[in-house]
Amino acid sequence: MLSYRWQQRSTVFAAVLALAALFGSVPTISVAQSLPSTAHDSKLPIEITADSLEVKQNEQLAVFRGHVDAVQGKMRLTANEVWVRYRPESGGESQGTISRINATGGVRFATPNETASGDAGVYDVDAQVITLTGSVVLSQGGNVIRGEKLVLNLATGQSKIESTQRVRGLFQPKKSGSGS
Repeated sequence: MLSYRWQQRSTVFAAVLALAALFGSVPTISVAQSLPSTAHDSKLPIEITADSLEVKQNEQLAVFRGHVDAVQGKMRLTANEVWVRYRPESGGESQGTISRINATGGVRFATPNETASGDAGVYDVDAQVITLTGSVVLSQGGNVIRGEKLVLNLATGQSKIESTQRVRGLFQPKKSGSGS
C-alpha cells in the first residue's frame, strides 16, 4: 500500500534579510532568521489530487499529472506534474513513506503566510530541503524576492536565493499604528 506522507518538521520561509553577498559570479541572498510561524505537524496525512495517477510499483514511484494539488495541514504544493518516490514495502516503520518529491510546471509551495513559486521543484524529505528553480519568486506579505534558485532548509529555517543575474528584492516597511 502506498502511503502519502511528508515528513518535515517545519514550514518556515524566512522573514528577515540578514545578508546579501556574492559567491563567485552568483549573487546570493542568505536569510539568517526564520519566521515566527505556525508549527507544522508532519504526521498529518497528505492528500494528493490530480487529473491522473500512474503507479510504478517496481520503481516505488507514483506520478500525478494535471492540476496536482497536495495538501498536508496548512501546507499546499501545486504543480502540473508531481513524481513521488516512496520507500519499498519492507515491513519497517518507514515502508511506503515518501522520500522525495519532484514537481514540474507552475510549481507553487504555500503556507498561510508565505508562498514560493518556480518552474520546477524538489523536496528531499530525508534532508528536509526544498529546492525551487527557474523564475523563482518568494513572497511574504508585501515582501518579494526574485531569483533563479531557492534552497529552503526546513530543519534550520534558513533560505538562500541564487541567480546568474542580480537577485531582486522588494521589502515593504511595517506600517505604524499611529496613522503616519
